[in-house]
Amino acid sequence: MRYKIVHQTVYTYSSSVSVSHHLARLTPRELPRQQRFTHELTTEPNALIRTGWLDYFGNETAFLTVTGAHRSLNVKATSQVEVVAGPAPSPGPPWEIAREVLLSGAQPDHIDAQEFIFASHFIPSLPALAEYASASFAPGRPVLDVAVHLAARIHRDFKFDPRATTISTPLEQVLKHRRGVCQDFAHLQIGCLRAFGIPARYVSGYLETLPPPGTQKLVGADASHAWVEFFVPGVGWVDIDPTNNVLPSNRHIILAWGRDFDDVSPIRGVIVGGGKHHLAVAVDVTPLPQN
Repeated sequence: MRYKIVHQTVYTYSSSVSVSHHLARLTPRELPRQQRFTHELTTEPNALIRTGWLDYFGNETAFLTVTGAHRSLNVKATSQVEVVAGPAPSPGPPWEIAREVLLSGAQPDHIDAQEFIFASHFIPSLPALAEYASASFAPGRPVLDVAVHLAARIHRDFKFDPRATTISTPLEQVLKHRRGVCQDFAHLQIGCLRAFGIPARYVSGYLETLPPPGTQKLVGADASHAWVEFFVPGVGWVDIDPTNNVLPSNRHIILAWGRDFDDVSPIRGVIVGGGKHHLAVAVDVTPLPQN
């Protein structure tokens, strides 16, 4: 599938901002099954300073500085990518064996994966995570089957509710109230896998949304999405989406990955002045004809 993605972030301020600095991770990654054809990042007003680099996790990062009095800032990322469906992942070894193999660090990729076992800013080590996850970690169950079983339970037990949480809502509250959004469910599944020694990381990206039957899709109706990758020895990183209870194929477009949302926020910044401000985000993911 080939897609055109337009991700627009608009800040509106109650008083003038004299200078603003922003970090943006809005460039789709180049991967074996994901090819980026074009990408353009623009700002209005124009950014006086623009620099870019790969961060610690290999995500393309842009630093933008806008100077001169302004009452609004529009950051627009436009990309074209192609995503190819891969083969069904192998179930992998039983999770107990996978954990022991990973801890031995027998292969370089095992060592790299180990950093995704530990607690992170939004995903602390909580006894409640291990308690919830335990029903999925049946003795001898292959790693893939554990992750699929866990995602199905999260999908069943937790209600998608955009009003229930913000990005700063502690994971303990998500567990308690059983409500949240894709970021919460990704953090939850990652924390559950890490509790049993399975490396897992947070993935930010896009998923095309479909309107109800008989209705027209609204401009800007799509949204950023979040899901999980977990590591299986001998297989590598495998994607799973607990929000939709699926193994992603060619409809999930990857922007960035890290330990949790804190590592991959699409855009964040600091400003001088501005007073109160309002943030509006609009995303369009449009399938393109195949050549």
